[in-house]
Amino acid sequence: MNKELIIRSSSDNVDFALLKDGKLIEFQKEEDNSNFSVGDVFIAKIRKSVPGLNAAFVNVGYEKDAFLHYHDLGPKLPSLLKFVKRVSTGKLKDYSLKNFPFEKDIDKNGSITDVIKSNQSALVQIVKEPISTKGPRISSELSIAGRYLVLVPFSDRISISQKIEDKAEKDRLKRLVKSITPKGFGVIVRTVAEGKKVAELDRDLQNLYGRWTAMCKKLYKAHHPSKVLGEMNKASSILRDIFNDTFTSIVVDDESLYIQIKDYVQKIAPKKESIVKLYQSKIPIFEKYGIERQIKTSFGKTVSMAKGAYLVIEHTEALHVIDVNSGNRSNKAKNQEDTALEVNLIAATEMARQLRLRDMGGIIVVDFIDMGNAENRKTLYNHLREEMKDDRAKHKILPPSKFGLIQITRQRVRPEMNIKTREEDPNGVNGKEVEAPIVLVEKITHELEQLFKKDYKKITLNTHPFIAAFLTKGFPSIRSKWFFEHKKWVKIQPRDAYTYLEYHFDDKDGNQIK
Repeated sequence: MNKELIIRSSSDNVDFALLKDGKLIEFQKEEDNSNFSVGDVFIAKIRKSVPGLNAAFVNVGYEKDAFLHYHDLGPKLPSLLKFVKRVSTGKLKDYSLKNFPFEKDIDKNGSITDVIKSNQSALVQIVKEPISTKGPRISSELSIAGRYLVLVPFSDRISISQKIEDKAEKDRLKRLVKSITPKGFGVIVRTVAEGKKVAELDRDLQNLYGRWTAMCKKLYKAHHPSKVLGEMNKASSILRDIFNDTFTSIVVDDESLYIQIKDYVQKIAPKKESIVKLYQSKIPIFEKYGIERQIKTSFGKTVSMAKGAYLVIEHTEALHVIDVNSGNRSNKAKNQEDTALEVNLIAATEMARQLRLRDMGGIIVVDFIDMGNAENRKTLYNHLREEMKDDRAKHKILPPSKFGLIQITRQRVRPEMNIKTREEDPNGVNGKEVEAPIVLVEKITHELEQLFKKDYKKITLNTHPFIAAFLTKGFPSIRSKWFFEHKKWVKIQPRDAYTYLEYHFDDKDGNQIK
């Protein structure tokens, strides 16, 4: 399995494409104006408490106040507030917490008005970026994430990732981490820490403690509100969260970013430093790796899949709806039930990819093709769970309902990735939009595959001269690829009278194939 991270840099943003065996499975953008990223810590002012919601609105500098619920305050809030007040006024210059007297924990079922007051200073962390009309969601239970560990100030708990299943390894990690954790801090051990030596864990912990100290130094006379601890740049944070020994290549087209990433990989995985490469070809990096084409064909309302099947993805304010369609396909399955299972399994794989690719969150309802066999429904459910196993966002999948629906909840912490794939109509109709030409070529290819299966001897494709040229020029041309794959030659006839996106197929007698 090839796992590649392709990074494209431009003047105003950086794009990250994660490929698995050449197929795009994750796409993220880092924009210069992203000042409220998940993980950022702000020194902020409580604006007002709302007892009816048991929450407070906090001014973090965004156009809309951030939302802080009572359950996101954390039990050690009084200790944190006291610490912030003393550090901000210069009365406390020891940030280690080893001699800091902790206050009594807050009542877990208490009221917001009992613990915080308007105009009070507080340290808060972004846990959900601004989405649509809502401001950021924040927490005052701080955590600083590293490669192997997460440092939690004002805590004494050592927690181990649930994905580490070996009890002996869990005990080993807990024992090691407990021996190196400074007093007044808790630690969460991440999954990638499995099998790591104490020196690697300690190096990561010291780095996190250094970031905590640097943040505390900024609190003295800090402007309210202001960012006092920024999440590391997107390149490093993505590598921190997804990088592992299965990566085969990291390709970057910007020299300064290349040096930065190479340095980071050298720190976290010295043996993998050689997989970081600087891309220097004149062909744009996303064109070279086929990412641009995949973006165009993956983000539309309709998503094509293998064997003529397709998904229709609709978005509403409350939820996302995905409809699975078998299309006009024929296969060797013995009956309708087998066909339904085959299409549903293909759809489940593509749907798991789409959720990661678009970063869809909230409630997702999937309308699979109905299956009468309970064993088939169980097979589909297990397959979907397996496909979503690598998804880093927290999610929950319910078994298929009697109506063939599967409901999924997926953690939403940032706005959904939304890429426009339709283009202005080249035929000059005001305001009208049509599919991008590259999507049209995918559509023609799928329809041809269906015709080849029906054993048409000779097929002529009538299309606009521009599309005809796109299909026939270069080597190997798209038409040549069709021939190599299906051993059938398609005659392409340019038609001046056709609009740009119009096309028809004729059989050997010149009759149009419907």
